Amino acid sequence: MAPQEFKGTLTAGQAAAAIAAGVRTVLASAEVRELPMSDGGPGLVDALLAARGGERRTATVHDPLMRPIEASWVLLADGSAAIEMAAASGLVLVEPERRNPLITTTFGTGELIGAALDAGCREIVIGSGGSATIDGAAGAAQALGVRLLDEDGHDLAAGGAALARLARIDMSPRHPRLADARLRVACDVTNVLCGPHGAAMVYGEQKGASADAMRRLDAALGRFAEVIRQQVGVAVATLPGSGSAGGLGAGLAALAGATLEPGFELVAEAVGLRDAIAASELVITGEGRLDAQTHYGKTVAGVAGLARERAIPIAVVAGSVDAGFDTRADGFVAVEAVVPWDAEPEERDAAMADAVDAVRRAAERLVRRLIDTGAIAPR
Repeated sequence: MAPQEFKGTLTAGQAAAAIAAGVRTVLASAEVRELPMSDGGPGLVDALLAARGGERRTATVHDPLMRPIEASWVLLADGSAAIEMAAASGLVLVEPERRNPLITTTFGTGELIGAALDAGCREIVIGSGGSATIDGAAGAAQALGVRLLDEDGHDLAAGGAALARLARIDMSPRHPRLADARLRVACDVTNVLCGPHGAAMVYGEQKGASADAMRRLDAALGRFAEVIRQQVGVAVATLPGSGSAGGLGAGLAALAGATLEPGFELVAEAVGLRDAIAASELVITGEGRLDAQTHYGKTVAGVAGLARERAIPIAVVAGSVDAGFDTRADGFVAVEAVVPWDAEPEERDAAMADAVDAVRRAAERLVRRLIDTGAIAPR
């Protein structure tokens, strides 16, 4: 069972458990393994914790508006750490009327990284989705000791707009344990930092930026990239993934030595998805909605691709399936919707009210259909 989150309804872990329960109802003797998945956005921490074991920890950090909050991260059993930047710098932490990436900061994400470093972690995986920020990880770098200075030698204020005044970067006070740590940023997009396909111009509106603010932020990120190129020697402006999460990838790559990696591939490796698929007779993935974008997505399409490579049947449970969705494009042997695409609002509301049971029942229907068609054997 390797689903991603059902956005707004179930976490990937809850979805995997619900699908597994439906499978066990029909195939009582089957060995069922739950591997909740993520493409580097929400669910990354849960996926790694479920697969590798460990413990949740909390730290007092600052949210995107520099208000103190408690945020969680995971110390994995092997001594590495998993962090979701959304836990400290996420859009959901800011009231809609106060969302303003000109001033929001990733400072809290840097504090979470610092907490993991202080705990002795030498490898830290950072999920980069769901941010409220477009500051190029400037705030995270400042939280880790890097000084970003204007022409007068003053530290820059929080937020992406302040980067327009950047004159000098002082790396000397940087957290001492960064030198021996491996930071891996799981990117769920490949956007670059600047320009029409950059962090500000593509994602600014959803974070609360006006058209003018997006242009200002794009110019400020351009200044940030140029100073980094001149003084740090890293070309981040066109680095694939550098525009993820408001430029988090760019700043962490240049100022904290992070590597930027495709989120699905990183998570698949970390949880051992390839080996789990190779040892299976059937793989079931899932997401909230199957539509034309699914074929271009990361998690469901990625799981399907790995299953196809090994000629393992792949099926999917979805909250809904758009009319005309082509199941053949990803090689699904069966698709089961929790509710029909043309369901009445009352039916959708009822399913969402008890989503765990609704997904469990959909998984039951899926498995019974696979048995009826001979795709799998009853047991």
